[in-house]
Amino acid sequence: MTDLAKPRTSGEPMVKAEGVRKSYGLVEVLKGIDLEVEQGEVFCLIGPSGSGKSTFLRCINHLEKINGGLLSVDGELVGYAMRGGKLHELRDREVALKRRDIGMVFQRFNLFPHMTALENVIEAPVQVKKESRAAAKERAMALLERVGLADKAGNYPTQLSGGQQQRVAIARALAMKPKLMLFDEPTSALDPELVGDVLDVMRGLAEEGMTMIVVTHEMGFAREVGDALVFMDGGVVVESGHPRDVLTDPQHERTRAFLSKVL
Repeated sequence: MTDLAKPRTSGEPMVKAEGVRKSYGLVEVLKGIDLEVEQGEVFCLIGPSGSGKSTFLRCINHLEKINGGLLSVDGELVGYAMRGGKLHELRDREVALKRRDIGMVFQRFNLFPHMTALENVIEAPVQVKKESRAAAKERAMALLERVGLADKAGNYPTQLSGGQQQRVAIARALAMKPKLMLFDEPTSALDPELVGDVLDVMRGLAEEGMTMIVVTHEMGFAREVGDALVFMDGGVVVESGHPRDVLTDPQHERTRAFLSKVL
């Protein structure tokens, strides 16, 4: 186990979804998702735009509220508590406490523009976890070194390339010592020549045992690094299995049609 990750608190799957549903008004985006992500797995989600991949990812850390089913992380319900056989939504402060254990990296880097790379990384440990500024700074420099950007610690986001900003965003998420990392198409906003550096950081995390759920269009990464892969379409899981099996010998016609366009 890498020292980047929080120790586990249960023997349950890291993520377990049981009949998860999500609607926006009359539009049902997730139509009963069932899946499990084991400790240390790199779990890849692929599918066309609008298939529900990113929505599901955001439900895991309760950025989106589910409308049905159960969703747990490390054996604990996300955003809810079960009382008397009914789900009750937790208060914002309780949700925030649980969300600290889940790191998320978005398509757009979402760095604070008025803060340097170093300041972006130390902000949450100091403000949320009340770490001393000195300890947070020491750890942040180690994380920036880890993602190959120690020499950019004093740079502001506008002084960094898209790939560099994304690597700072990864370091910022790791600074909270998460037990789970969520990546929502982390390379889709990058110029092609910048994608490799970000994927290399993610490969390193995988080698160190970080549990990761990755929404991605990078099929090479999914094939080489992924332990499990799910193809989603229309808010349902169409096909799942080992990435090499799904990508080289898909069993469902819809999966074959999708892969014929992206491979």
